[in-house]
Amino acid sequence: MTELVRWMDGLQEQAARTLPADIYGYFCRGAGAGVSAAEASEAWDRLRLRPHVLRDVSSCDTSTTVLGTSVATPVLVAPSTLQRRADPEGEAATARGVARAGSLLAVTSNTAVPFSALPASGAPWWVQVYVARDRSLTVEVLQRAKAAGARAVVLTADTPVIGSHGKPGAHVADFVQPEDLYGNVTGIPAREAAEHAPDLTPEVIGWLREQTGLPVVVKGVLRGDDAREFAAAGASGLLVSNHGGRQLDGLVPTAWALPEVVGAVAGTGTEVYVDGGLCRGTHVLSALALGARAVFIGRPVLWALTVAGDAGVARLVDELTRELAEAMRIVGASSLDQVERDLLWELPLNQIGRDPVNHPRANSGTCAEQEAP
Repeated sequence: MTELVRWMDGLQEQAARTLPADIYGYFCRGAGAGVSAAEASEAWDRLRLRPHVLRDVSSCDTSTTVLGTSVATPVLVAPSTLQRRADPEGEAATARGVARAGSLLAVTSNTAVPFSALPASGAPWWVQVYVARDRSLTVEVLQRAKAAGARAVVLTADTPVIGSHGKPGAHVADFVQPEDLYGNVTGIPAREAAEHAPDLTPEVIGWLREQTGLPVVVKGVLRGDDAREFAAAGASGLLVSNHGGRQLDGLVPTAWALPEVVGAVAGTGTEVYVDGGLCRGTHVLSALALGARAVFIGRPVLWALTVAGDAGVARLVDELTRELAEAMRIVGASSLDQVERDLLWELPLNQIGRDPVNHPRANSGTCAEQEAP
């Protein structure tokens, strides 16, 4: 697939012409000078593939499982706030697109869309949660999510406080109405009660499992020692994420952090996923070669949802999956279990943390993951 025919390349510009300026700016925004948001994709671009040749790739299978759920693609959809500003049906439309693509989505607890609207899509889904100061709010969200068929809980662990962006609108509640956020709690909670609990420890992983009986994925992991601790505390999965560069500028790109996290939990059965800047099939292939079970896509889904609704989400996931399949064939892998670390050239991996990417200091966030607190 050539650059000229990539549908997703023009999505952000099309979405910018459609979305209200404040919503578009919020979707794009990165912390500080936008360094982390800007360099996310470029960090994946630095990796180089080392193909096998003369392999039978007459067929190519991109299917896998995530926490026991079968999916046709390892390209999954990240949780994002304010999807109803991109499409009136919000996550319900996203879920239909995900189902058409044979994928899975994570749904933010901030959504205005009732979880009960999701099962009709047929898409498997996980619920993302922030543990609130008032734990009863979190319990209510979890109960409603489980009743509607959520298959796992994604705990966002990297927001003990909301990172300052140095500009108005750092918190979503600063410029939208409460009814845009609280579709799965009774009434509109007081803002203080709904704020993120700043006193969480790894014990919260067990608490979430007790509340739901569902596997827990910890999102926001960038270190191997944290990864080991969370796996020991009962996490079934870890999502390597720097929150799309929204929390703190200058955080390590997820492409750099992934190998350490994977190595730290090797042999434990804990699944590792990654988000942040993945917007090409070769990015996905590199992430899988580094040990990720699957990848999550954030901001591009918002652009696709804005431009073409559920059909746009399906087309985006399908396009990335087609690019992945083409790249797999060229490197000699006919299935995902043949995508191994030796497909990556080791020298850049050893140097990448010592030779920072030259990047523009801009809050573009074109392909970075988006879970807007």
